[in-house]
Formats: sequence, C-alpha cells, structure tokens
Amino acid sequence: MSPATDAVLARLSALHPKVIDLSLGRVERLLERLGHPERRLPPVVHVAGTNGKGSVVAYLRAMLEAGGRRVHVYTSPHLVRFHERIRLAGTLIGEGELLALLEECERANGTEPITFFEITTAAAFLAFARQPADVLLLEVGLGGRLDATNVVARPLASVITPVSMDHMQFLGDSLAAIAGEKAGILKPGVPAFVGLQEPAAQAVILDRAAAVGAPVTAAGRDFSVTLRGDGFSLAGVVSGDYPRPALRGTYQCDNAALAIATACGLGPLRPDDAAIRRGLSDAVWPARMQRLTRGPLVEALPADWQLWLDGGHNEAAGRMLAAELADWDDRPCYLVYGMLNTKAAEAFLAPLARGAAALRAVAIPGEPNSLSAEAAAQHARSAGIADAVPADSVAAAVAGLARRTGPARVLICGSLYLAGRVLAENG
Repeated sequence: MSPATDAVLARLSALHPKVIDLSLGRVERLLERLGHPERRLPPVVHVAGTNGKGSVVAYLRAMLEAGGRRVHVYTSPHLVRFHERIRLAGTLIGEGELLALLEECERANGTEPITFFEITTAAAFLAFARQPADVLLLEVGLGGRLDATNVVARPLASVITPVSMDHMQFLGDSLAAIAGEKAGILKPGVPAFVGLQEPAAQAVILDRAAAVGAPVTAAGRDFSVTLRGDGFSLAGVVSGDYPRPALRGTYQCDNAALAIATACGLGPLRPDDAAIRRGLSDAVWPARMQRLTRGPLVEALPADWQLWLDGGHNEAAGRMLAAELADWDDRPCYLVYGMLNTKAAEAFLAPLARGAAALRAVAIPGEPNSLSAEAAAQHARSAGIADAVPADSVAAAVAGLARRTGPARVLICGSLYLAGRVLAENG
C-alpha cells in the first residue's frame, strides 16, 4: 500500500477506542451521510458463519465467474494487503480508488466514533454501488446481527456456514447464543442456505428462519454429501456427482456442497452445471490448507519435505486439521503455531495432539494480542503435545525442524494473522 493509504487507515483505526464494538447505529449514520450506497448494490449473497465462510465465497465466486457473471466480493480480514478485502467485478480494488474512497468516508464521518471495520465497510459499499456487477458476495465480519454488513435490507440469499465456538467475548458463551447472532442475517422471504450444524446451532437457526419467514435449504436435512475416492456426491434438493474441489481438505467437500446448493438457488443468476464444475476446480483461497512451494521457508527445508499453511484458529478448525493429519500417515508432521490470546488455544490444539510429532511455538510478529512463544508452547503441552517448545520466529522454527531426518511435513497454523505474515515474508 502507498504511504497515503497507510496514513488514512491509521487515522481511521483511531476513531473508536474499541477495535470491536458491535452496533449498527454508527455505520447507518455514516451511510446516510454518503447517500445510502447500501441501497444501490447489485444483488447480494450475504454469508455468515464461523468456519468456511471464505471457502464458500471462493467457490461461489469461481462458479459465477465461470458462468460469465461480474462478481463483487467483500471479505475480511486481509492476509497481506488491505486491498484483498474488496474485489470489484473480478479485480482487486486499485490503490488510487481505495485511497479516494477512504478519504471520502473520512470526510463524511468527521470525528464521530466509528470502528475501523464499519468505516471501511462503508467505503466498500461505495465502491460496489458505483461499479456495475451482476452479484455481490458479502462476507460478514463478526457475528451477523450487529455486523456492519447487516444493513442490506433484502439480499438475494443468505448463507450460514457451520457455527462453532469462537469470539465468545463478543457473541456469547454458548453455541446457541453464537448461532443466534449468526442467524441475525436472515431476512423475511429471503432464501437461506445453511451448512452442517451441531444440533444446538441448527435449532436456533431454524427457529429464527421460521420466525422471520425465511425459506431454508439445510445440509443434512435437505441435501447430503457422500465422499467418493475422486470426489463427492450430492443427494436431495441438489444432486449429482462432483470432482474433488480445488481447496484441500475433506471438509472442503461440505463447503463446496453448500456453495453448490446456494448457486442453484440464485434464480436467473444460477450458473449451469459446467460452470459449477469449473468453479470447483478453479477456486482459490489462500492460507486454507495451502501448500507453499517457493520462498525462503521452503528453501530451508530438505527437498523431500513439504510446507503447508492454514489460518484456522478455533476448536472446529483444529478438528478439521486433525482429520488431514490422520491422512498424512506416510511421514511425520511437525507444527509451527502461533495464536492470539483471545482464542482458546488448548481447544484448537487438543485434536492435533495425536497427529503432531512435535510443535514449535512462535509469537505473531506485530500483533499486540499474540500469545508469547512461551505461553503458546505451554498451551501445546497442556493439550497433549509433549515435544512443544518456543522458537524465536517462524524461520527459526522451520530451520530447527529441518535438522531432523526426513521426509516430513511442516504445517504452520493457529492464526490468519500469522498466515498473513508468512505469506508476506515468504514471497
């Protein structure tokens, strides 16, 4: 980013003392001053949930673009550059346009309190309203009910991916409470597509849908997924045989299935079967079981080793990663992990204890809320990983592990913020 854009983003970060303060009042005030761009958006697919939001958005984008549609996309957080959050008709927002939008929002807001996410979401809405597109894939930032994206009165569709325990300090200390916040995006008469849920979450979501009159298509109830050696099958209201999706992980078949069900419910925007299949093969979503194949970290490893990166950071993500490690039984897997102190580290790590041969813990560079390497290592030992010690950096951790006899795999995990630093520093 340019120094001017960095300076504006820094000023916007200082407008409200709380980084996260869920409310719609501040963003609604700003959007009114901006002429209500949220009312001039292309048809919106609004996506909430705990795990899989970004993957579902990635599949939907790839499917719709394969069908010739112009697709706006809004996601968060970014990994390396803020521009990743705003994609306009297939292209990341340009530096000059981003700077102008941020400054316009800053002038309109003045010195009124507003969170960084709220004011940058307003800037994104301005961008989306001013450039034509066929559809906007709009990912919730946190929760749903009081998230800044939840100002769109009538989206084309609502999507809720699997809900799990995360952000409890903001969303509630039970699965039912968190699901209630996610279900706050459901709107009267707007079709809802719901991924596989724990019973407590499913009950809340379905109750909310019934209360507001949102028709629901739910995984496990209205369609089911069966894994095959070369792909997966769908049965129910959506059916067919599909190839394995491009994104790694058996759980990605569930994400892909939810994306297919949603795509098939988009009326005139529905992509044909060929576009759906191409989208499954073309989807890209960095730091989700991503194999790194170049850069200094890869070069530090023996030629017969592999380096993987994943940004998952909650208990459900730990279980998903553990399923992948169970399939990696041909060689040992070593973890390099760092985590924010707002996350449940031991809940994330406990499922990984059986598959991890050793762990090296690091502090996330530049993150004031990061666990220290020592604290992160202690959490790992408490979760059942005996060979868990701190390291000075990711590079030092990888270099130390590389002295072991191979072949082996190294998985860097625990935080999207850590994943972003790795992608930035590893080229």
